[in-house]
Amino acid sequence: MNDLIGTQAPGRRITDPAESLRALERAVPGLVGLRRPEPAALAWPPLEGGLGTALPADFKLLAALYPTFALDDFLLVGLPEPGTEHDHLRGFHSALEVVQAWWESDMSLGLRPHPAPGGLLPWAESNEGDKLLWTTSGATPDDWPVTVASRNGGWWHYTGGAVQFLTEWLDGTLEPWALPPIAPEITPC
Repeated sequence: MNDLIGTQAPGRRITDPAESLRALERAVPGLVGLRRPEPAALAWPPLEGGLGTALPADFKLLAALYPTFALDDFLLVGLPEPGTEHDHLRGFHSALEVVQAWWESDMSLGLRPHPAPGGLLPWAESNEGDKLLWTTSGATPDDWPVTVASRNGGWWHYTGGAVQFLTEWLDGTLEPWALPPIAPEITPC
C-alpha cells in the first residue's frame, strides 16, 4: 500500500536554471568534469511534441550541459543526447507505462500518468526501483513539483525543481523520506 508521507519545500525556490545548476555543481564537485565544452544542441520540439508538453528549463539546461549520469551508483539521471531525442522520447513513454500500471493497480495515490491533467511524468530512477517524477501541474513546467515514489511505497512531494531537488538531496538539506542518503559521487553513463 502506498502512503503520502507529505510535502517538503525548499527554504528558497531557485527559479533561475543557471543558478540551480551552479548549486548542483557545488553539491557534486565531480559533475563539472563531465560538463560539455559547449552546450549540446538538442532537438527539443520533437521530444516535447511527442510528450505533448514543454519540459522544465532546469532539466533542459542540465541536458544541454551534461550527459546521462549516475549518482552514488544509485540514481540514474537519464538525459537526451543530440540525435537520440527520439530514443529518449521512447524512454519517457516506457516509464509512463509503469505509471499507468501503478494507477490501474491503485498504487499511485490516485495520481494519473501524464498526459492526464496534473499527471506524473518520470525523469529519474534508482537502481532499486525508486522513481522521481514531475507532477505536471502549475502555470508552466518550471512550476512542476517533484514527486518521489519510493520502492517501499512511501510517496512525497517537493515543491522545488528537479535540479534543486538533486542538490538538496545530495547536500543533506532535504530530508530523504523513504529514500537513502546518497553521496556526491558521479559516474558518467
